[in-house]
Amino acid sequence: MLPGRRLAQVDVRRRDLRIPFPDGFAQALTGRRVEGIRRRAKYILADLDDGQTVIIHLGMAGRMQIVEPRVPLGRHDHVVFTTDEGKQIRFNDPRRFGLMTLTPADKLDEHKLFRHLGPDPLDSAFTPAVLSAALKGRKTSIKAAILDQRIVVGVGNIYACESLHRAGISPKRKAGTVAGALAARLVPAIKKVLKDAIAAGGSSLRDHVQVSGELGYFQHAWRVYGREGESCKHCKTTEVTRIVQGGRSTFYCRVCQR
Repeated sequence: MLPGRRLAQVDVRRRDLRIPFPDGFAQALTGRRVEGIRRRAKYILADLDDGQTVIIHLGMAGRMQIVEPRVPLGRHDHVVFTTDEGKQIRFNDPRRFGLMTLTPADKLDEHKLFRHLGPDPLDSAFTPAVLSAALKGRKTSIKAAILDQRIVVGVGNIYACESLHRAGISPKRKAGTVAGALAARLVPAIKKVLKDAIAAGGSSLRDHVQVSGELGYFQHAWRVYGREGESCKHCKTTEVTRIVQGGRSTFYCRVCQR
Protein backbone atom coordinates (compact mmCIF):
# COMPACT_ATOMS: atom_id res chain seq x y z
CA MET A 1 0.00 0.00 0.00
CA LEU A 2 2.69 2.57 0.98
CA PRO A 3 6.02 1.25 -0.39
CA GLY A 4 6.63 2.80 -3.79
CA ARG A 5 3.79 5.30 -3.44
CA ARG A 6 4.17 9.06 -3.28
CA LEU A 7 2.45 10.98 -0.48
CA ALA A 8 0.25 13.39 -2.40
CA GLN A 9 -1.14 14.94 0.78
CA VAL A 10 -0.48 14.66 4.50
CA ASP A 11 -2.91 16.11 7.01
CA VAL A 12 -2.00 16.42 10.70
CA ARG A 13 -5.17 17.14 12.66
CA ARG A 14 -3.72 18.00 16.07
CA ARG A 15 -0.53 19.47 17.50
CA ASP A 16 0.69 16.40 19.37
CA LEU A 17 0.18 12.80 20.41
CA ARG A 18 2.44 11.45 23.14
CA ILE A 19 4.98 14.00 21.94
CA PRO A 20 4.54 17.06 19.69
CA PHE A 21 4.78 16.60 15.93
CA PRO A 22 7.98 18.13 14.52
CA ASP A 23 7.61 21.62 13.06
CA GLY A 24 6.64 21.35 9.40
CA PHE A 25 5.98 17.60 9.68
CA ALA A 26 3.18 17.47 7.09
CA GLN A 27 5.07 19.70 4.66
CA ALA A 28 8.23 17.60 4.98
CA LEU A 29 6.31 14.43 4.02
CA THR A 30 4.12 15.83 1.27
CA GLY A 31 5.42 14.88 -2.18
CA ARG A 32 7.88 12.33 -0.84
CA ARG A 33 7.95 8.74 -2.08
CA VAL A 34 7.93 5.91 0.47
CA GLU A 35 10.90 3.69 -0.36
CA GLY A 36 10.09 1.00 2.17
CA ILE A 37 8.47 0.03 5.47
CA ARG A 38 10.37 -1.76 8.21
CA ARG A 39 10.24 -2.27 11.96
CA ARG A 40 12.52 -1.75 14.92
CA ALA A 41 11.19 -2.94 18.27
CA LYS A 42 7.59 -1.68 18.44
CA TYR A 43 8.25 1.16 16.02
CA ILE A 44 7.13 1.28 12.39
CA LEU A 45 9.72 2.95 10.16
CA ALA A 46 8.83 4.48 6.79
CA ASP A 47 11.92 5.34 4.73
CA LEU A 48 11.46 8.26 2.35
CA ASP A 49 13.21 9.12 -0.90
CA ASP A 50 14.99 12.14 0.61
CA GLY A 51 16.88 10.09 3.22
CA GLN A 52 14.47 10.80 6.07
CA THR A 53 12.65 8.15 8.10
CA VAL A 54 9.22 8.56 9.66
CA ILE A 55 9.10 6.97 13.12
CA ILE A 56 5.67 5.69 14.15
CA HIS A 57 4.60 4.10 17.43
CA LEU A 58 1.02 2.90 17.81
CA GLY A 59 0.94 3.26 21.59
CA MET A 60 -1.68 1.24 23.44
CA ALA A 61 -4.64 1.61 21.11
CA GLY A 62 -3.39 3.25 17.92
CA ARG A 63 -3.76 1.68 14.50
CA MET A 64 -3.10 2.40 10.86
CA GLN A 65 -6.21 1.90 8.73
CA ILE A 66 -6.55 1.75 4.95
CA VAL A 67 -9.67 3.78 4.17
CA GLU A 68 -11.41 5.05 1.04
CA PRO A 69 -11.29 8.88 0.98
CA ARG A 70 -15.08 9.08 0.83
CA VAL A 71 -15.33 7.59 4.35
CA PRO A 72 -15.94 10.44 6.85
CA LEU A 73 -13.04 11.24 9.14
CA GLY A 74 -13.37 9.92 12.68
CA ARG A 75 -12.79 11.91 15.83
CA HIS A 76 -9.57 10.04 16.54
CA ASP A 77 -8.15 10.04 12.99
CA HIS A 78 -5.18 12.25 13.84
CA VAL A 79 -2.99 11.86 10.76
CA VAL A 80 -4.16 11.16 7.22
CA PHE A 81 -1.80 10.06 4.44
CA THR A 82 -3.25 10.27 0.93
CA THR A 83 -1.19 8.49 -1.74
CA ASP A 84 -0.79 9.33 -5.41
CA GLU A 85 -3.24 6.56 -6.29
CA GLY A 86 -5.95 8.14 -4.14
CA LYS A 87 -5.87 5.73 -1.20
CA GLN A 88 -5.79 6.91 2.40
CA ILE A 89 -3.96 5.52 5.40
CA ARG A 90 -5.27 7.00 8.61
CA PHE A 91 -3.57 6.92 11.98
CA ASN A 92 -6.32 6.48 14.55
CA ASP A 93 -5.39 6.72 18.24
CA PRO A 94 -8.17 7.23 20.83
CA ARG A 95 -5.77 7.39 23.79
CA ARG A 96 -3.08 9.42 22.04
CA PHE A 97 -0.30 7.26 23.48
CA GLY A 98 1.23 6.83 20.02
CA LEU A 99 3.74 9.12 18.34
CA MET A 100 5.10 10.22 14.99
CA THR A 101 8.37 11.98 14.36
CA LEU A 102 11.05 12.31 11.70
CA THR A 103 14.80 11.67 11.64
CA PRO A 104 17.59 11.17 9.08
CA ALA A 105 17.75 7.45 8.26
CA ASP A 106 21.51 7.30 8.81
CA LYS A 107 21.09 8.74 12.32
CA LEU A 108 18.33 6.39 13.42
CA ASP A 109 20.46 4.29 15.80
CA GLU A 110 21.59 7.50 17.53
CA HIS A 111 18.03 8.76 18.06
CA LYS A 112 16.98 8.94 21.71
CA LEU A 113 14.14 6.48 21.05
CA PHE A 114 16.53 3.82 19.73
CA ARG A 115 20.03 4.17 21.15
CA HIS A 116 19.26 2.16 24.31
CA LEU A 117 17.45 -0.73 22.60
CA GLY A 118 18.56 -4.36 22.70
CA PRO A 119 18.41 -6.87 19.83
CA ASP A 120 15.25 -7.72 17.96
CA PRO A 121 13.97 -11.15 19.08
CA LEU A 122 13.35 -12.32 15.50
CA ASP A 123 16.81 -11.29 14.31
CA SER A 124 19.46 -13.98 13.88
CA ALA A 125 21.68 -11.90 16.19
CA PHE A 126 19.40 -12.74 19.13
CA THR A 127 20.93 -16.00 20.30
CA PRO A 128 21.10 -17.92 23.60
CA ALA A 129 24.67 -16.67 24.06
CA VAL A 130 23.60 -13.04 23.57
CA LEU A 131 20.71 -13.43 26.00
CA SER A 132 22.90 -15.18 28.59
CA ALA A 133 25.44 -12.35 28.44
CA ALA A 134 22.73 -9.69 28.80
CA LEU A 135 21.23 -11.46 31.83
CA LYS A 136 24.50 -12.21 33.64
CA GLY A 137 24.39 -11.03 37.25
CA ARG A 138 20.84 -9.66 37.05
CA LYS A 139 18.81 -10.28 40.20
CA THR A 140 15.47 -9.15 38.79
CA SER A 141 12.98 -11.80 37.69
CA ILE A 142 13.33 -13.30 34.23
CA LYS A 143 9.84 -12.04 33.40
CA ALA A 144 10.87 -8.44 34.15
CA ALA A 145 14.12 -8.92 32.25
CA ILE A 146 12.57 -9.97 28.96
CA LEU A 147 10.15 -7.05 29.20
CA ASP A 148 13.17 -4.73 29.50
CA GLN A 149 13.76 -3.17 26.06
CA ARG A 150 17.48 -2.95 26.85
CA ILE A 151 17.65 -6.75 26.98
CA VAL A 152 15.45 -7.63 24.01
CA VAL A 153 12.94 -5.42 22.23
CA GLY A 154 9.27 -5.92 21.48
CA VAL A 155 8.37 -8.75 23.88
CA GLY A 156 5.17 -7.56 25.55
CA ASN A 157 3.49 -8.90 28.66
CA ILE A 158 1.34 -11.50 26.93
CA TYR A 159 4.20 -12.92 24.88
CA ALA A 160 6.57 -12.95 27.85
CA CYS A 161 4.12 -15.14 29.77
CA GLU A 162 3.57 -17.44 26.80
CA SER A 163 7.29 -17.73 25.99
CA LEU A 164 8.24 -18.61 29.55
CA HIS A 165 5.56 -21.27 29.65
CA ARG A 166 6.76 -22.85 26.42
CA ALA A 167 10.32 -22.79 27.72
CA GLY A 168 9.29 -24.31 31.07
CA ILE A 169 10.87 -21.44 33.03
CA SER A 170 9.24 -19.86 36.07
CA PRO A 171 8.60 -16.13 35.67
CA LYS A 172 9.89 -15.72 39.25
CA ARG A 173 13.32 -17.21 38.50
CA LYS A 174 16.21 -14.76 38.85
CA ALA A 175 17.25 -13.53 35.43
CA GLY A 176 20.93 -14.14 36.09
CA THR A 177 20.29 -17.88 36.42
CA VAL A 178 18.85 -18.14 32.91
CA ALA A 179 21.93 -19.18 30.98
CA GLY A 180 23.19 -22.20 29.07
CA ALA A 181 20.45 -24.78 28.57
CA LEU A 182 17.74 -22.48 29.97
CA ALA A 183 18.64 -19.67 27.59
CA ALA A 184 18.76 -22.23 24.80
CA ARG A 185 15.14 -23.08 25.59
CA LEU A 186 13.93 -19.52 26.08
CA VAL A 187 15.28 -17.89 22.91
CA PRO A 188 13.56 -20.26 20.46
CA ALA A 189 10.40 -20.13 22.59
CA ILE A 190 10.29 -16.32 22.27
CA LYS A 191 10.87 -16.54 18.52
CA LYS A 192 8.17 -19.20 18.06
CA VAL A 193 5.56 -17.36 20.13
CA LEU A 194 6.12 -14.13 18.21
CA LYS A 195 6.03 -15.84 14.82
CA ASP A 196 2.82 -17.67 15.75
CA ALA A 197 1.27 -14.41 16.97
CA ILE A 198 2.22 -12.59 13.77
CA ALA A 199 0.75 -15.40 11.65
CA ALA A 200 -2.48 -15.15 13.66
CA GLY A 201 -2.72 -11.38 13.27
CA GLY A 202 -1.84 -10.59 16.88
CA SER A 203 -3.95 -10.80 20.01
CA SER A 204 -7.20 -8.83 20.17
CA LEU A 205 -8.25 -7.82 23.68
CA ARG A 206 -10.02 -4.45 23.60
CA ASP A 207 -8.46 -2.29 20.92
CA HIS A 208 -6.19 -4.26 18.61
CA VAL A 209 -7.30 -4.90 15.05
CA GLN A 210 -5.32 -5.61 11.91
CA VAL A 211 -4.89 -2.99 9.16
CA SER A 212 -7.83 -4.60 7.35
CA GLY A 213 -10.03 -4.02 10.40
CA GLU A 214 -10.14 -7.73 11.27
CA LEU A 215 -9.45 -8.99 14.77
CA GLY A 216 -6.29 -10.88 15.63
CA TYR A 217 -6.71 -14.53 16.62
CA PHE A 218 -3.67 -15.45 18.71
CA GLN A 219 -5.68 -15.07 21.93
CA HIS A 220 -7.30 -18.41 21.07
CA ALA A 221 -3.87 -20.08 21.27
CA TRP A 222 -2.82 -18.70 24.65
CA ARG A 223 -1.53 -21.44 26.92
CA VAL A 224 -1.48 -19.47 30.18
CA TYR A 225 -2.21 -15.77 29.68
CA GLY A 226 -5.65 -14.80 30.97
CA ARG A 227 -6.38 -18.41 32.01
CA GLU A 228 -6.16 -18.14 35.80
CA GLY A 229 -7.83 -21.14 37.45
CA GLU A 230 -8.04 -23.12 34.21
CA SER A 231 -6.04 -26.28 33.58
CA CYS A 232 -2.54 -25.91 32.17
CA LYS A 233 -2.63 -26.90 28.51
CA HIS A 234 0.68 -28.76 28.88
CA CYS A 235 0.44 -30.87 32.05
CA LYS A 236 -3.39 -30.71 32.16
CA THR A 237 -3.31 -31.34 35.90
CA THR A 238 -2.48 -27.97 37.46
CA GLU A 239 -4.46 -24.76 37.44
CA VAL A 240 -2.85 -21.69 35.89
CA THR A 241 -1.72 -19.24 38.59
CA ARG A 242 -1.84 -15.46 38.37
CA ILE A 243 0.60 -13.24 40.26
CA VAL A 244 1.53 -9.57 39.93
CA GLN A 245 5.06 -8.59 38.95
CA GLY A 246 6.03 -4.99 38.46
CA GLY A 247 2.38 -3.98 38.48
CA ARG A 248 1.50 -6.36 35.65
CA SER A 249 -0.30 -9.69 35.67
CA THR A 250 1.79 -12.81 35.16
CA PHE A 251 0.21 -16.17 34.38
CA TYR A 252 2.12 -19.44 34.71
CA CYS A 253 1.98 -23.12 35.68
CA ARG A 254 3.61 -23.91 39.03
CA VAL A 255 4.36 -27.49 37.90
CA CYS A 256 5.58 -27.01 34.34
CA GLN A 257 7.66 -23.92 34.99
CA ARG A 258 10.66 -24.09 37.28
